[in-house]
Amino acid sequence: MKRLEIIANQSVQENILQSLEARIEDFSYTLIPAVHGKGKNGERLGTAIWPEENCMIICYLPDQQADTAASLVEEVKLLFPQEGIKIFFVEASQKV
Repeated sequence: MKRLEIIANQSVQENILQSLEARIEDFSYTLIPAVHGKGKNGERLGTAIWPEENCMIICYLPDQQADTAASLVEEVKLLFPQEGIKIFFVEASQKV
């Protein structure tokens, strides 16, 4: 099982979620709609000077579904090459 963290510009949030929900059965996730920070492409602080914001989608998936999710996020990135979209994996185990 893997924990996926998808950090992306808010402008592509709906595209990512629609893609994942359409292709991964019973897709469950946590959405943090306003994420601030600094990356290679600049700052996203939601202020007058740095007005853009990112979002973060966190989900836990079996390994095969995690690979599918990564492919789907890559497809969205190909549609929006100028938008910041990153996906990270961490090994996870369920205790309860």
